[in-house]
Amino acid sequence: MIQQIIEKPTIVKAQCNIPKIIKEFIGRKNTDNKQLSIAKMESPAGWSEPGQTPDFDEYTIVLKGTVKIETKEKTFEVNAGSAFCTSKGKWVRYSTPNGAEYISVCVPAFKPETVHRDVQ
Repeated sequence: MIQQIIEKPTIVKAQCNIPKIIKEFIGRKNTDNKQLSIAKMESPAGWSEPGQTPDFDEYTIVLKGTVKIETKEKTFEVNAGSAFCTSKGKWVRYSTPNGAEYISVCVPAFKPETVHRDVQ
């Protein structure tokens, strides 16, 4: 592991109904790290994305607002100050009915080909 300051994130385009800002600090695009990715999400009210069954574990830490997370078994409302974990191979769907800011950590790093979004 190298030691470095990451001066700024790379903005990544989101696949969703309305735009959200994804700022990848660590990951495939910004630091060429394939082991994990860490990104800050700035998600407006009404944002949602298709369900997905990713090939990575995902950890979501909510900084502001609430992130609605649907699984096959239950729907969770994850509020600021709380976190949510989901394992690879499990179906999940994220949305922010009232807007939110949150950190997403993916292990291994996020890669569009490994998300496996539902066909719409």
